[in-house]
Amino acid sequence: MQQEYQTYIEAGRATRLYLKDIWEYRELFWILAKRDILVRYKQTVIGIAWAVIQPLMTLVVFTVVFGKIAGLPSGGVPYILMVLAGTLVWQFFSSTVNSGGNSVISNEKLISKVYFPRIIIPTSAMVVHFVDFLISCGIAVVLFAWKMYLPGWRIIFVPFFLLLCAMLGLGVSYFVASLNVKYRDFRYIVPFVVQAGLYLSPVGFSISSIPGKWQMIYSLNPMVGVIEGMRWCLFGSSLPMFALVSTVIWAIVLLFGGFWMFRRMETEFADFI
Repeated sequence: MQQEYQTYIEAGRATRLYLKDIWEYRELFWILAKRDILVRYKQTVIGIAWAVIQPLMTLVVFTVVFGKIAGLPSGGVPYILMVLAGTLVWQFFSSTVNSGGNSVISNEKLISKVYFPRIIIPTSAMVVHFVDFLISCGIAVVLFAWKMYLPGWRIIFVPFFLLLCAMLGLGVSYFVASLNVKYRDFRYIVPFVVQAGLYLSPVGFSISSIPGKWQMIYSLNPMVGVIEGMRWCLFGSSLPMFALVSTVIWAIVLLFGGFWMFRRMETEFADFI
């Protein structure tokens, strides 16, 4: 009697095997990232200009409201440049969280048909917004030239703070993507929370505007260290060490905690999609 055999494809149970899978599927990572970039710019009327218009509108609103009307201090730096530094990194973070959080649901057909490390999906989504960030830097070049402001040697540390921003964005997006599959309410809650975070973070103002007795508590906001760090790189302004340490801890905890949460719930994705 001939025996029949069936082959089951499933994710490696050990983290070591899972990390190996991620490396073996690295080509898929770049394919998904390239697809998202092409879709983002090909299916819009003005295409790549959206990467400039979004931060530019935020920049104008914050400069008028906080700089002209409220008259908040900018520490001797042109106010529009100070807001620009916060706007660019916040746009990178918030876009990563919003798109990464919805990325698993958006790729449900791919997930239900073939095995691959699902964490590739929200991670590749970040690449699109990093490209947006690089394009948006064109605004910075123009405005710095207009204000005749030349950054100092600290600019070499910009990649470090961008890395922290990416870690924060990915960590949060892993959490959101995991929960979004099972609890669809998150797709409505997260954009609201992210929008509120824009005003709770020092995007349109400096941490020096916060009363001294509240600055340490305020520095627990993980984006404070990133935003003030970028300003330190570009303008040589003060960088609260407590905020920096807090941000580094948050980045590590959120990234690895989000990875663990995503990995734990990944095997259940097909049941809810």
